[in-house]
Amino acid sequence: MDKKKNISMAVIKRLPKYHRYLGDLMKNDVDRISSKELSETIGFTASQIRQDLNCFGDFGQQGYGYNVSELYSQIRSILGLTKVYNTAIIGAGNIGQALANYTRFEKLGFKLKIIFDINPKLVGIRIQDIEIKDIDYLTDYLKQNPIDIGILCVPNNSAQKVCDILIKNGVRGIWNFAPVDLVVPKDIKVENVHLSDSLLTLSCLLNDIE
Repeated sequence: MDKKKNISMAVIKRLPKYHRYLGDLMKNDVDRISSKELSETIGFTASQIRQDLNCFGDFGQQGYGYNVSELYSQIRSILGLTKVYNTAIIGAGNIGQALANYTRFEKLGFKLKIIFDINPKLVGIRIQDIEIKDIDYLTDYLKQNPIDIGILCVPNNSAQKVCDILIKNGVRGIWNFAPVDLVVPKDIKVENVHLSDSLLTLSCLLNDIE
């Protein structure tokens, strides 16, 4: 969607929360909801909700509110959840194994195809019926099997090297759990998950409270 290119990252970061809460409303058989009611549920102001959704089109009607199922479908489309993404985990340590065991990802359309690791003690182990392969097989596998998203769960000293291999072999999205900022071409999309940054943010908030 070309229009998405002009949308701020702050708005894009809020979309998954809309998706999650609208899904819950559908499970509770809620057919329609006003921006005011949605604000009480989701925690954003009604004005913020209207501004966010207006970035993508005119979804609501004055005096009627939003059709929950229609808005949910639109948000799914905006998030790219109308197709399946093939994913590969590189690094089968604690984080990699936890991600591999999280079955909700596949329900959302993110299909784990393969797991790699350098540790010979892990190679051959199966997680959710997916065998962990030796990292030396990574390039050959990528040449024969299209992967959309590479999930990096490797140490910071090897993250850039692995990232380069992924990009060279057609991977265009990187979900990075390595504690390092990757250098990538402009057309490659990276989402960093620095766990320590999140914990330090919480520490700062607690400090302000006290």
